[in-house]
Amino acid sequence: MATNQVAQTPAISPLTVKERTGSISTAEIISVLKGEITALHISQAFSTEVAEEITTKFFGSPALNERKDGVPGQYVGASHYRKDAESYFEEAENARPHVDALFGNLVDPVRALFEALKRELHKQGIELRLARSEGGQANVCRALSWTGSGTFSLDPHDDVAQVLRAGKDYELSAVADNIVAALNFYPSMPEAGGNLRLWSHKPTVADRRSQGVETTGYPYSAAYLEAVPSREIQLKAGDIALLDGGFVHGVTGQSGNGKRRVLLNCFFGFARPDLVLWWT
Repeated sequence: MATNQVAQTPAISPLTVKERTGSISTAEIISVLKGEITALHISQAFSTEVAEEITTKFFGSPALNERKDGVPGQYVGASHYRKDAESYFEEAENARPHVDALFGNLVDPVRALFEALKRELHKQGIELRLARSEGGQANVCRALSWTGSGTFSLDPHDDVAQVLRAGKDYELSAVADNIVAALNFYPSMPEAGGNLRLWSHKPTVADRRSQGVETTGYPYSAAYLEAVPSREIQLKAGDIALLDGGFVHGVTGQSGNGKRRVLLNCFFGFARPDLVLWWT
């Protein structure tokens, strides 16, 4: 019997990408949350001194671990990916001091953005807070370095499937009905590669089922994406990228003998019209 793995023809959804230099604004963040912009790339968004210090602390962290969930990479912090709520929030609580230690006495650029967005949304009658359960609450970010080899150091994927299938014990599951925004700060980038590639495709549940990624959204095959237009965002240390994580995206292969690609990552989105949740 013929396989259905590549039979599904991906629907094309246009990408609206905004790129500029300077500080990120809360208005732009809200534009991504509302679907007005697919992705936002801000160059030179935080200082190289802060970037270098975070990178040093990441590789020197006693909590630096290898991922064991089928996604090649190293991390400090907690991920909800393929975990039940109890395990995730326990991991988040245990990781909190190690995540805080990445910043030391520095101004934490992720928390600063979180607090600014919280104030802006409050003016609109919308609460922004960390996702939580009886077992604890999410961290404001996690630090990651993808280590896949070949064409991609992180294979093409979407961020919605893992939220949609997170389970009833997660309050963040409701966000999957809206836009799951992925926010990345880049303290370190390699000499070449490590860029963010976005495909003009926002998979449905049926699309994921056809590709065998219904519960994870990871990974989509090169054959499936072959006819889908894509756009590559060239990244440097000190940049920020924010995107609608429902679109398929991945990280290009890295080369050079120097610096590794390191990012600070978190997710957020509307759980209700008056509530935005934030997690890792």
